Amino acid sequence: MDQVLRTAEAARRFGLGVVRNKVDRGMWQKPCRGVVVLHNGPLTREQEIAVALASAADGAALAGLTALAQDDFDGFTPELPQIVLPSGARRPSRRGLEVRWSTQLDDRDVHPLRTPRRTRPARSLVDAASWTQNERRARAIVVAGVQQRLTSTAHLRDALTRRGPCRHRALIVESILDAAGGIQSLPERDFAEVCDWAGLPRPSRQRRVRAPDGTYFLDASWEQLGMSAEVHGIPHLAVMRWSEDLTRANEIVIGGERLLVFSSYTIRREQRVVAGQLVRMAQALGWTGRPNDLTTLTPSELRRRRKFRRAAV
Repeated sequence: MDQVLRTAEAARRFGLGVVRNKVDRGMWQKPCRGVVVLHNGPLTREQEIAVALASAADGAALAGLTALAQDDFDGFTPELPQIVLPSGARRPSRRGLEVRWSTQLDDRDVHPLRTPRRTRPARSLVDAASWTQNERRARAIVVAGVQQRLTSTAHLRDALTRRGPCRHRALIVESILDAAGGIQSLPERDFAEVCDWAGLPRPSRQRRVRAPDGTYFLDASWEQLGMSAEVHGIPHLAVMRWSEDLTRANEIVIGGERLLVFSSYTIRREQRVVAGQLVRMAQALGWTGRPNDLTTLTPSELRRRRKFRRAAV
């Protein structure tokens, strides 16, 4: 028998008088308005979730990281239980919930059979990424969902098309494309723009380096300085690929090359950090050129500003 019921359901099963008597005598408990728990002990995690749903309007569902936890998503925990309600529904009577509203809660986004009722993994990942304020965390959530095989990039794209405007939308798109292998491990245009913006000479691309266990190709090299840069997309989707990349980096350093390693996310979204490290490494290796002012707008910031201005016209 269910241990968590809406008060109306408990009254239909046992009679309103019995429910009131059990609660008044402390045999049952009312954790919030409209919900009865058929025991007087501490609530389990599953019962806390059941109370959250029972306190909400019909059609509500667990969402974001809370829904993902039900699907064994590992590595991320919400500060508060996350729940999504049909648009216009009244706020749940249970306090301490992170509540959102949505017009898209049909079977495409909410699994019709799984209990407790929750959004499908693709929708949950998109929601969780868009609800966090931190860009790195948003990207990590999307990538981890694919890594842990909770959903596919096709389902993520489909969920995002129904999601409408949301925070980090462009970043979520980038992360989905990265996970699908749709963006090269080195965003060539962005990296070249960072070098130009920093005032560094353009590096050579895909320089061949021979090592005892084979031939490697360096993403970007300044041969006159003995300096190179590697940019990783998402090599960690496979442990063996990640291990191979680490071994390759070690061989490059053993061969005498100074190596900086960046993620594709950093190249696109933390360009001031990338430029600063490239300049400092080049100077440490004897570069005597004059770097540009890195307090000015980065290439990516300039693109966002131009896009904003066009949208405002």
